[in-house]
Amino acid sequence: MLSKTLKLAIAGTMLVAAGTVGTAQAATKTASFNVTATVANNCVISANPLALGTFDGTNDLAATSTVVVRCTNGTAYNVDLSKGASPDYSARTMSNGTTQLVYNLYTDTTYANIWGDGSTGTVRVGGTGTGFAAATNLTVAGRLQASLNTGPVGAGNYTDTIVASIVY
Repeated sequence: MLSKTLKLAIAGTMLVAAGTVGTAQAATKTASFNVTATVANNCVISANPLALGTFDGTNDLAATSTVVVRCTNGTAYNVDLSKGASPDYSARTMSNGTTQLVYNLYTDTTYANIWGDGSTGTVRVGGTGTGFAAATNLTVAGRLQASLNTGPVGAGNYTDTIVASIVY
């Protein structure tokens, strides 16, 4: 028979051994890293159709539409409108076959500034981007005057295609 002291010594050793089971010693090391992105100057543009209405040969027509611009914050831009099918900006024309109606596009409803490309007799519309989440709506004012359309004008639908360009 084992002595009581020996039994106690064995039991104590077993308890110490049991207490160390499952307590692995782990170490943790860390490293940091940078995450980067570069934001480039960028702009996007879209334009809504402009319908002037029904012309009867005696009435002036006027309507507005919008050009929508989104640019990165702080990006300066200018928006140009093309001549369409016209040879110059002074009198844009829309056509139905060989018949034409004279009209023009302006920066606002005072009709003081023809919206073009900044060349003689026209202005550009500019601004500074406020970020892609914030659209800037630019008003395009169209006007067709009866006094400029006194020639032979046939019935039908008249159209012109204008290109809105953003320079940044």
